[in-house]
Formats: sequence, structure tokens, C-alpha cells
Amino acid sequence: MTAEILNNIFAQDEKDILQEVMNIAFGQASAELAEVIDIFVILSVPDIQVLQGSDLPGYLCRELQTSGTVNIIEQNFLGKFAGQALLIFPSGAEKDLLTLFNQDQEFINNDIDMDTLERETLIEVGNILIGACIGKIAELLADVVTYDPPRLMAKDLCLEDCNKSPVAPDSFVISIRTVFRFEEQNVEGYLFLITNQKSIDWLKKALFAFLESFG
Repeated sequence: MTAEILNNIFAQDEKDILQEVMNIAFGQASAELAEVIDIFVILSVPDIQVLQGSDLPGYLCRELQTSGTVNIIEQNFLGKFAGQALLIFPSGAEKDLLTLFNQDQEFINNDIDMDTLERETLIEVGNILIGACIGKIAELLADVVTYDPPRLMAKDLCLEDCNKSPVAPDSFVISIRTVFRFEEQNVEGYLFLITNQKSIDWLKKALFAFLESFG
């Protein structure tokens, strides 16, 4: 698949509408997470890219801008808008996230294994943030989605050693990325929503319907 074909999948006005939908959805996700942990969450403007599946690992490495290791929480979502969400934190962030939830002292006193607790915390943050974001997208675009349970796809993974794409190499994907930061702990993470060509035709129509609703 050529770069020209990839770049022409969405017209500029369609990209603009998708950008606005993502702004609303990601803002809702951050607000719901902030309610749970009572911490202000700062989000970047979502970045939308259309990529060939084989280029996805390299793209993730470049976007994360790290030579260290990361933790990746994955959750699949199913509906007319379907795909997978990847929530990525640098290794070590799980300890700060645990502090945000104010659970560490309680579990330490009860001799609960900290590694298990940190893993569960990563999964729970993923469950809240991904669910809120995808749910808002579905609401805005008149879709209904279901979710597989989130899972810790990788812990302390070195991205430079990872060259396997989570999607078929000859397919193409839409990657929607935002950077978010928990202000008080200065914890930064990345949320990628990845969908494939099966959702494209529906997504184009849904974006047009979304725009028409304001007409």
C-alpha cells in the first residue's frame, strides 16, 4: 500500500471532524479519571495518523521518544467502531499511579505482593481511561461498543527490541494518540486507539452524521 493511498483515506474535512470528536472524547476520559483519583489530568491535542500495519512498531517507538522500557495495557473494543486501545506508561510509573490511588500503605500493611498490586493498578487505570474514551466516541457517533477485559500486554518491555506489529503487516490502521499527564505526580502516559479498514466506511458516514447534527 503506497503512502499516497494511505494519505488519501480521509479528506481534510473528515480529519478535522475526527479531530474534534477525539478532543471531546479524550476530554471526557480525563475528566472521569480525575473524578476517581481527584487529580487534574492534562491532555495533549490528539494526533491522528493513517499507517500501514508493518510501520506501526516503528511509529510507536518514535512517538514514545524513549529508549527505556514501558508497560502496555491493551483492551479490545467491538462495535461498528472496532479495534484495540494501547495505554502505555514508562516503567516505574506504576509506583506513582499506586500512590495516586492512595492504596499502597493499606496493601503494604496487609502484606499483599506489591508487584501484583502494581499490575492491577495499571489494568484498572487502563480500564477507566480506555472505557471512558471509547464510550464517549461511541456516544458521539451513535454506536454501541463492547469490551474485552483489559490486560497487561507487556511489563518492562524494551520497545527497541519489539518489531512485531499487533495488526496484519499488509493492512492499514488509524492511530489516534494523545499524551496525558497527572499534574501532581508528573506521571506521563500515552493512549493509542488503533482501528482498521473494516471500520473506515462506517466511520466516514458517522463523522458526516455527527457534523450534520449541528446543522
